[in-house]
Order: sequence, then C-alpha cells, then structure tokens
Amino acid sequence: MAVDIVIYHNPECGTSRNTLAMIRNAGIEPHVVEYLKTPPSRALLVELIDRAGMTPRKLLREKGTPYAELGLGDTSLSDDALVDAMMAHPILINRPLVVSPLGVKLCRPSEAVLDLLPSGQLGAFAKEDGEQVVDASGQRVA
Repeated sequence: MAVDIVIYHNPECGTSRNTLAMIRNAGIEPHVVEYLKTPPSRALLVELIDRAGMTPRKLLREKGTPYAELGLGDTSLSDDALVDAMMAHPILINRPLVVSPLGVKLCRPSEAVLDLLPSGQLGAFAKEDGEQVVDASGQRVA
C-alpha cells in the first residue's frame, strides 16, 4: 500500500527516532524532513499547527532551546510572535510532527503515531529504552 507520510524529524531525538521506527514497522517508508536542516516555510508551519488542532505555544519546545533567553514564556506574546521565533530558531519546533492521510499530530509520546498509520504494525516493537509498545501480533500494548 502506497501511503504518503511525512515526518518532521530530528535524528538526535529519541522520541523522533522511535516514531520513525514505528512508521517503518508498519511497512511504510515516509518522507523524512530533517527540519533543523530544512525548516518548513512560515506558511507551511502555520498550516501544520492548524491541521494538528494546536496553537503555536503548544508546538514550542523549551528543553535545549533558546526559549527562556528569548522570553517565550511571556503569555502576552501573540501566535505570530511565537511562529516568528520558531522560524528564526527551528530548534524551538517540537518534534516529531507527523503528517498522514489520517491527520497531523505532534507524536509525543512516540506511540501517538499509531493513530496516524492507516496500516497496522507488522510485528513487535519496543522503544529504544526497551518499553514494549506493540506485541508480536502487531497489537498495541495497553
């Protein structure tokens, strides 16, 4: 089955690596966009935020970013100002953001991607830390 899935990925991020591995465990090879090297355009970023049903503030990443130095915790900042900050500093965009025919979602935790995959998992899957997410029959572990 040909499925068009895009993952905005940071290979340094364990959650992003786990999400990518689960997409591949469904037999799907996604389009991988290393957004720190190739950030989305402003228009695309705004569209993705809207399609994910979130606000720019919900997509902001704090850990390991210039969030505090830029004063982004100021709740009076507009959505436009937050998007401007993400455009100037793509590391502020939380990841992984996944786009599929079933929707757009920030996949934190990584197993949230399972809701976006039109096909099931092909076999067992455990995260890098050993947490079992999918059993040998391809079913999500409760």
